[in-house]
Amino acid sequence: MAGDDGDSKSYIWYFIFALWLMLAINYFWTRQDVEQIPYSKFQQNLAEKKIDNLVVDNQVIYGDYVTPVDGKKRFVTPRVAEDIATDLSKYGVHYTGVFRSPLVQAILSWVVPALAFFAIWYFLMPRFTEKGGGFMAIGANKAKVYVNKDTGVTFADVAGVDEAKEELEEIIDFLKSPEKYSRLGGRIPKGVLLVGPPGTGKTLLAKAVAGEAKVPFYSISGSEFIEMFVGVGAARVRDLFEQARNNAPAIIFIDELDALGRARGAFPAFGGHDEREQTLNQLLAEMDGFDTSEGVVILAATNRPEILDPALLRAGRFDRQVLVDRPDMKGRVQILQVHTRKVKLSPDVDLGKVAAITTGFSGADLANLVNEATLEATRRKANAVGMEDFTYAVERLVAGLEKKTRILTPFERRVVAYHEMGHALASIALPGVDVVHKVSIIPRGIGSLGYTIQRPTEDRYLMTEEELQNKITVLLGGRAAEKLVFGLSSTGAADDLVKATDIAHSMVARFGMDESLGYVAYEEPRTTFLDPELRLTDKKYSEATAMKIDTTVRNIIAGCFDRATTILKNNRDILEACVVELLKTERIEEEKLRVLTRTVKRAKKPEASENLKKEF
Repeated sequence: MAGDDGDSKSYIWYFIFALWLMLAINYFWTRQDVEQIPYSKFQQNLAEKKIDNLVVDNQVIYGDYVTPVDGKKRFVTPRVAEDIATDLSKYGVHYTGVFRSPLVQAILSWVVPALAFFAIWYFLMPRFTEKGGGFMAIGANKAKVYVNKDTGVTFADVAGVDEAKEELEEIIDFLKSPEKYSRLGGRIPKGVLLVGPPGTGKTLLAKAVAGEAKVPFYSISGSEFIEMFVGVGAARVRDLFEQARNNAPAIIFIDELDALGRARGAFPAFGGHDEREQTLNQLLAEMDGFDTSEGVVILAATNRPEILDPALLRAGRFDRQVLVDRPDMKGRVQILQVHTRKVKLSPDVDLGKVAAITTGFSGADLANLVNEATLEATRRKANAVGMEDFTYAVERLVAGLEKKTRILTPFERRVVAYHEMGHALASIALPGVDVVHKVSIIPRGIGSLGYTIQRPTEDRYLMTEEELQNKITVLLGGRAAEKLVFGLSSTGAADDLVKATDIAHSMVARFGMDESLGYVAYEEPRTTFLDPELRLTDKKYSEATAMKIDTTVRNIIAGCFDRATTILKNNRDILEACVVELLKTERIEEEKLRVLTRTVKRAKKPEASENLKKEF
């Protein structure tokens, strides 16, 4: 096995190093500060009384110099004469005789160091292996094992993903009573793939399944299979499945499956990756090779299912795909309730309102939101977390941290104030647009000089042409206010223009909302990075059609801009009053804004929407 070869190479290198070190120790142990001299030189030194303290054994003679010679304090010479006691007595040298056994000398110079290295190996290497460090752990399985309730997570800790929980409850039921499913000849899916955006709770769901089923839970990331040595990942896959079978019923959870299961042959321009492909092949073989009756279920999570190898997703492997999407309004309320269990809340906190202004937040985002609100309440030394703390937390997460050092000139503050109130008045005047929650001209984040937060009244999954045009009109309200009041265009509308153009382009090229171009989708959702062939441009229409699309997009933008300008002209007095208040307080909350704009004149529906309704 390739993985075993990697381990054996590690052992060989260790023993080579140990042998070299023992030779070095033996050399320095026996030859440090010792000069080797011939017997004739020894006799000469003896006659010149340069020698003292001799040790005579059966093979050699050791001794000390009276004064060091060439930096050497001691010497050694072979014993030539059998009876040298007479010569030594004649010169008056102090000497002793010993009998040195070659066996004892070999033990001291070779066996003792070898035992020392073996002891180091025996006691220290298992610790490195357990921690996943050192070359001994290269071929070892790195899965974290949670047994029974070690995960510390149950379905009570998971909220906002009710459909996914229902799907996984069947897996738990199978692990608890597998005979119920085999009674009629059915089988449980071998693998369940959790698919969804980052932070939606895929890993948490997997741990909750293990906590509810009370079975061993093997958790490992896809990237932990990949090493620099080819074959190590495949060995880890085999080891992981073998451990799970030996401890069945069990759950294997592979997080970030896309790190391991990327489609083979994708991105040919960048070459292949033998280790990743070999590991993936081993995973496919293992999933084919085990029977669900053994009680082993594979869970995996990814936020990029489109790049997975098709062989992983076929029937018999990951049979079931469970979508773990961003929570809706009801789900966000439930998630906030879970994360505020241990938080002391003020009576004015309405989690429904918090959920309303956090559209698009994932479970991880909401957990971070609660933490930020708690920290803000702590900073202001409050006794409980209030609604103002949650509002602050939303602003910090959406718009960024307040830039107190960014001081605007009086003219810039006026331009920003008119810009933000242009957004707010356009939003108030148009039907079906999200309610304005707050308007501020306090600089935040990297480039935001002001912001307008809108609060959706309900979750929306479908938008009409009229609603998209209203959205564009609100985005262009800031630029329209600048042009109306100052007769200029500033850089503050850059992000608004990008969003408005993107919506208008999608209306024309993807949603077929222009009759002159027909009900045709000229573009697909942008998945350029995920396209195996890296086709950066894949136009399915002619240059003439492209020019017509560009013209239509410009016409939509121009029409919405004129509509925003008309709204602001018709409500110029309200615009001025709101700007005065905004410059004075730097922020206007929803209730105050409602009082200031109670007489806003409502905008008429766009002509295109009227025609569309007549067709219906």
